[in-house]
Amino acid sequence: MTTGQRMKMRRKEIGLSAERVAEILGISPATVYRYEKGDIEKVPGDLLQPIAQALQTTPAYLMGWNPSGSSLPSNVIPLPQMREWKVLGATACGKPLHRELLDETVMAPDDIKADVVFRCVGDSMINARIFDGDAVFVRLQPEVENGQIAVVRVDDEYTLKRVYLHEDYVELRPENPVHKAIILRGHQLEPEYFEVVGLAAAFMSSLV
Repeated sequence: MTTGQRMKMRRKEIGLSAERVAEILGISPATVYRYEKGDIEKVPGDLLQPIAQALQTTPAYLMGWNPSGSSLPSNVIPLPQMREWKVLGATACGKPLHRELLDETVMAPDDIKADVVFRCVGDSMINARIFDGDAVFVRLQPEVENGQIAVVRVDDEYTLKRVYLHEDYVELRPENPVHKAIILRGHQLEPEYFEVVGLAAAFMSSLV
């Protein structure tokens, strides 16, 4: 197998298009196809590592030195394809709040099914393993099922809670017994005062 053939095989194994690989590398799709077909026989040394990273493998595999494609132990899973996510603001894990956060991004897997990222402030969701400073990935949608964790707007502020929709009131329940649930009734249920922003689809904590 040539380097180009291994590139093509690996790309298909992980489900990436040549266009996506080209986008990651900052080259044209035509160049990717030329590498794969062998029209360009030698991959430049400074491009080998970025190609291997994009294809979630090693330069040794692409060059044919390591047929397994990985130098990792069998119980270690390689990182998925990553992307830079823009943090749009803060959402309270406590009392509702809204604070714009400028020029902040987080690196996270590209395949998270979410639209926006909020940074959590407070400790009201710690029993759901969501802590102060965590990044919460939110799928924008106007409705959630009872018991799901969602970002909701209360007046002009935002909070992250489990949402319970009752016949004549809404309960925004924390995951920390120190905090009381927020109960909304009557005019507080009008769209100008309360709305579900979106479902919490994933969260990411930092170990340091």
